[in-house]
Amino acid sequence: MRLQDRCGTMLHSRLRQWDRDMDSIRILERLIAFPTVSRDSNLDLIGYAADLLTANGVSCKLIHSADGHKANLFATIGPTEKPGIMLSGHTDVVPVDGQNWTLPAFEMTERDGKLYGRGAADMKGFVACALAACVKASKMPLRTPLHLALSYDEEVGCLGVRDLIEMLSAAPQRPLLCIVGEPTNMQVATGHKGKLAARAVCKGREGHSALAPLALNAIHLGCDFVRVLRDEQELLAREGARDGDYDIPYTTVHVGKINAGVALNIVPNLCEVDFEIRNVAADDAADILDRLRIAAARIAADAASIAPEAAIDIEITNTYPGLDTPAASAAVAFVKSLTGANSTMKVAFGTEGGLFSRDLGTPAVVCGPGSMAQGHKPNEFVSVEQLRRCDEMLDRLLSRLTEGWP
Repeated sequence: MRLQDRCGTMLHSRLRQWDRDMDSIRILERLIAFPTVSRDSNLDLIGYAADLLTANGVSCKLIHSADGHKANLFATIGPTEKPGIMLSGHTDVVPVDGQNWTLPAFEMTERDGKLYGRGAADMKGFVACALAACVKASKMPLRTPLHLALSYDEEVGCLGVRDLIEMLSAAPQRPLLCIVGEPTNMQVATGHKGKLAARAVCKGREGHSALAPLALNAIHLGCDFVRVLRDEQELLAREGARDGDYDIPYTTVHVGKINAGVALNIVPNLCEVDFEIRNVAADDAADILDRLRIAAARIAADAASIAPEAAIDIEITNTYPGLDTPAASAAVAFVKSLTGANSTMKVAFGTEGGLFSRDLGTPAVVCGPGSMAQGHKPNEFVSVEQLRRCDEMLDRLLSRLTEGWP
């Protein structure tokens, strides 16, 4: 027998030990095999999920992207005349380019109770558990419906889910509660910061580098603007609003990319600075951006004596709201009752939960298997134990839905 065949036989033999988890693990194996990097299509994965659900009598609605290359999926199990509980997850993953993987990125590998593969933690592990729960729910007499929402392009700014939210906004019923299954080690998270991504386009005047003082270097304008961003960060860290539930308790400003220059002997006339603001609930990202625009205009005005065309124009490239579900709310209490948790937390990363809360009025809680400390890294993994705990949480959810909660 070939080594690969022996490994596959050993894997499936071990997985059979986990009777209650076997379905979610088998589904995860299939999901990891779909290379749904955000830049590529997710239709094969969505087709697999739709086929799995329809084979068990669950009807699905697909909401395609404008170009037709990607799709969201929405499904309801149980009565359709009343609102239910929604499980939400994204299907896209970040690239593996340039990462030192020692295991196949798009094949599931099991070692020592860990399941490796791109997206295992972020967040195909939860999607697998949610699909398994939907299959179970299709055989149960639910009195309150279970909804499933799978979206695309979350990793690049929660883009795909917006079309799904638009559909739900026009529906006669909106979900009572959304559980976003991003990895929290199965802890109950009630919030995350909002995000505003923007680009500062710095315009100077080109010239020969030998005559650089007669031109206006756009990179220098960009550097001056980066100084403004750093000063703003220092101000926020020193005097800004605080939320002690976060690892970084204040609003952050971050420069992620600078694009400028053609050749060393040409003074560049254009420099683009991509930056973001991740704000705690008490801070308004729009107010921070207004301060940055005022400072940018001042830099450009000072440079106008050299080149009247000097400018720094700031455009918003993406934004999504934060999530701040009250810890004492009924929604949080319900999810805590499913997990057995006594406390709550907040997460550093963003989710679609803030959009559901703001645009639908649906309270959202983040709770899912695995740790984001494993996400976006080579040899990403989720533990079998975490999948088991997620399956158990969803089993309790299904039991409550058969009782007709709330």
